[in-house]
Amino acid sequence: MTQTARPAPEIAVRGVGKSYSGVSVLRDIDLDIAPGEVHSLVGENGAGKSTLLKILGGAIRADEGMLSFDGDHVTLGNPRDAIAHGVSLISQEGALVPALSVLENVFLARWSHRAGLRRARVDRRHFDELIEMTGFAVDPRERVDRLPIGTQQQVEILRSLARGARVLAMDEPTAVLTEHEKDNLLALIRRLAAGGTTVLLVSHFLDEVLHVADRVTVLRDGALVLTDDARHQTSNSLVRHMVGRELDVLYPEPAPVPEDAPVRLSARGLRRGLVHDVDLDVRAGEILGVAGLVGSGRSETLRLVFGADHATEGVVTVDGAQLSRLSPRRSMAAGIALVPESRKEQGLAMMRSVRENVALASLGARRIGPFVRRSAERTAVERVSAAVDIRGARRDAAVETLSGGNQQKALFAKWLVRSPRVLLIDEPTRGVDVAAKSQIHHLITELAADGMAVVCVSSEIEELLALSHRVIVLRHGRTVGDFPRGTDREVIIAAAFGDEGESA
Repeated sequence: MTQTARPAPEIAVRGVGKSYSGVSVLRDIDLDIAPGEVHSLVGENGAGKSTLLKILGGAIRADEGMLSFDGDHVTLGNPRDAIAHGVSLISQEGALVPALSVLENVFLARWSHRAGLRRARVDRRHFDELIEMTGFAVDPRERVDRLPIGTQQQVEILRSLARGARVLAMDEPTAVLTEHEKDNLLALIRRLAAGGTTVLLVSHFLDEVLHVADRVTVLRDGALVLTDDARHQTSNSLVRHMVGRELDVLYPEPAPVPEDAPVRLSARGLRRGLVHDVDLDVRAGEILGVAGLVGSGRSETLRLVFGADHATEGVVTVDGAQLSRLSPRRSMAAGIALVPESRKEQGLAMMRSVRENVALASLGARRIGPFVRRSAERTAVERVSAAVDIRGARRDAAVETLSGGNQQKALFAKWLVRSPRVLLIDEPTRGVDVAAKSQIHHLITELAADGMAVVCVSSEIEELLALSHRVIVLRHGRTVGDFPRGTDREVIIAAAFGDEGESA
């Protein structure tokens, strides 16, 4: 087998600390990691868990403290040092070469060769062994940039194993996966651990942590506050340790939709690319959840409604008025707002200030000719920033300096300045900690209670079922189910996979 036969090391972390620009992000961390265990690191955004993982993976250096493997002091100055000691870091950002094939990425710089000649058959045999071990279904000839995100992550895991990784350090590995892909990955993690591989797991999904981890460590404000067997903890107990207090209900009950509530948003026959004849109606005060697998047309449908992509067919109406020639400008004028899937790539200008980002979508309302009324801008930004509870940063600070949760709140604030009548949300809580997630859930239900029509796409079935008045399911670009509140999770998943009859 390609994977090394050497056992995973016993890892000891002693007195590790790390600071940036005088701000401490890790303080005096002492931690022992047993060979072959699944050890999860949890905490709020900014707690230091990803920083600790990167230190163990050689991506950054600790300012103080030491690491030892099997009692021997080790220095991990870069990822190559970590790999030499059997530690492979799989980060959120990914580290593949997009233009190369799967096989080339898996064995990059580690080709089998003899007398300077590459032995392609040997590499392919090793690849097949890895596929058999992991159960992945990946074409070795496919270019990486043509693969979905979940499959790209599988390629990273294959590469780590091909390098003989005895310790896998995984940062939010399930954040962009479907429910089915998540289940498969968690099962693989358990199999790897059973075979002697140590898995270090950073995750915001506490149910996953409790399901797969042997032990869990909680970090808060850069300090270690708990290490315990996972079976001794619950989601609520972990949250208490993470935030230092009891947390409000994670999924607040949405207010009932008034019986006489008018249809605020209607779409008929939307079509473009993989989207075929999608219809939807959302009443004032209603939260409509949109479920489906990756590639089902969820995000594409929101973009068609907003006009970010031009529909080849179909009409959209807001409060009975049809929008002609859909475009973002016309949609915004009609009261539609879109919180996109990726805040970093589609929603925020990361190097610009919080104030500039929040004000961006509503500049026209405060402009006099070529000039912007700064006092009105500051007032509007401060009002909505306080409403969504953006914390821990001056309004003139770059938005990239905020935690993931506060960045997501800034993205909401950017659109709420406009007081929209329809809010389209794609993955509302992706990459945020449990406290920020709770706040965003409360914000969404409050907006709906005030009469806004909300359409929410999420890969988290529990999130959709808890927040939504109704859930529609898309499959292959078509609506295949429309389910009321209280529908079982299994029914939604079955509809997404096509295991049940259509009930649209």
